[in-house]
Amino acid sequence: MANKEKLHLDVKWATRQRLEFIEIMAYYSGLVSRSDVAEAFGLSDAAATKDLKLYNDLAPGNLIYKHAVFGFVPAEGFQGLFADLTPEKVLPMMAMNLAVAGGPYQKESIYGLNMDSLPLPARLPSKEVLSQVSRAIRGHNKLEVQYRSLTDRNSNQARILEPHALVNTGQRWHVRAYNEETYDFRDFVLSRFTEANCLDELAESSEQYDDDWVETLVVKLSPHPKLEQDKQESLLFDYGASEDGNNTIEIVVRRALIGYLLQRLMVDTSIDHSMNPNAHQLILLNRDEIEPFAAWIFQ
Repeated sequence: MANKEKLHLDVKWATRQRLEFIEIMAYYSGLVSRSDVAEAFGLSDAAATKDLKLYNDLAPGNLIYKHAVFGFVPAEGFQGLFADLTPEKVLPMMAMNLAVAGGPYQKESIYGLNMDSLPLPARLPSKEVLSQVSRAIRGHNKLEVQYRSLTDRNSNQARILEPHALVNTGQRWHVRAYNEETYDFRDFVLSRFTEANCLDELAESSEQYDDDWVETLVVKLSPHPKLEQDKQESLLFDYGASEDGNNTIEIVVRRALIGYLLQRLMVDTSIDHSMNPNAHQLILLNRDEIEPFAAWIFQ
């Protein structure tokens, strides 16, 4: 294959963005088609076909055309020439539904604002693991994994999962999947997968069978009663509470994600609101309705 740096110099930036998308789509979903490229960039089918042809000319052998799916799949020795395929780059793009990341701005902020984020541990899997997980989700396939559980279960024993979604809790990524061993839907922390293999066997379950994923509830929160009144009012304003006078912050969330929401917002989940109000500034108003779906978060 041609030198990677030379390829970047020889290809115009706008074209390179589309070539990056082709690589990311192929590697992480297992398939890239003309319609994928056309829809992502608002191109005609002819223009998308031209981009795919250019990619194959510049990276011969990286993609293989499959007539059965009317698209290209990554070859066994696939190598990214245009895109950064690391999970650190790809997962935020997936979360924001972006076709490409970055731009011709180098170190300048696009909006002219200084920004930073907490230097938290990455807690991410290898790109090989993530690609197999994401292919299984998109193709509705079963997934064989090695998973380092925090329970007493033997971590060396392979599991068969039927994944249907990736979830970012703000602290980590996890996979929502049907676990064939326990006959239920569970969350598996993405960074604890040591191996993953997307199987040819189609999954028998889907997200429609996962009631806690499909169904939502309204989580009702209120400022901690032990805070001073002006602090309570500031919190209501901060969280955009309704102005109907009931001092309630309402958030609609999937039942499967309720515990993570309460954890991320550091809600006081004790029955008598005994936690430090300066650290846990919100309390839960509809505990009886919520607790059955997030028992692990409650004291």
